[in-house]
Amino acid sequence: MDRFRAFIRSRNMAFRTEKTYVHWVLRYIRFHDRQHPEQLKSRDVDAFLTYLAVHKHCSPATQKTALNALVFLYREFLGQPLDALNFSYSRKPQRVPVVFSHAEAQALIGHLTGTNQLVARLIYGSGLRINEALRLRVKDVDFAMQQITVRGGKGNKGTSEKPLARSGLQA
Repeated sequence: MDRFRAFIRSRNMAFRTEKTYVHWVLRYIRFHDRQHPEQLKSRDVDAFLTYLAVHKHCSPATQKTALNALVFLYREFLGQPLDALNFSYSRKPQRVPVVFSHAEAQALIGHLTGTNQLVARLIYGSGLRINEALRLRVKDVDFAMQQITVRGGKGNKGTSEKPLARSGLQA
């Protein structure tokens, strides 16, 4: 597994991607009684992905993440592209996400104090992701221009500017 991690790092992939891929490869190996993936075939990948859908009732996104990890393992790391896969897909009804009303968000933020309240206000007022907010430095917040500089956001897409919304930051 250390060689697999080193291979992912040599590709400059995100740490979260490394963590996710290692997790799914380990689950796949355990599912097949600790057999080495080189000894397993496409039908074994099918069996694992079908197990996730049918017995574990995972979401389509979870199953796709596991599939991506295994395709990467076989095609990129082992150099053995998988044959056509024929697994049962997860079927989960699409759930509409629950979105707080402005009043509910303000009530929730009002129950927080100190640093937690500041981070919640920044996230709510500017649309930052949690990791983006937690990585901010003082120099990234420009009150004069009413913007936040986000470096290395999701996908390490470089630097972006996010407007500061006054309503999200007011008490």
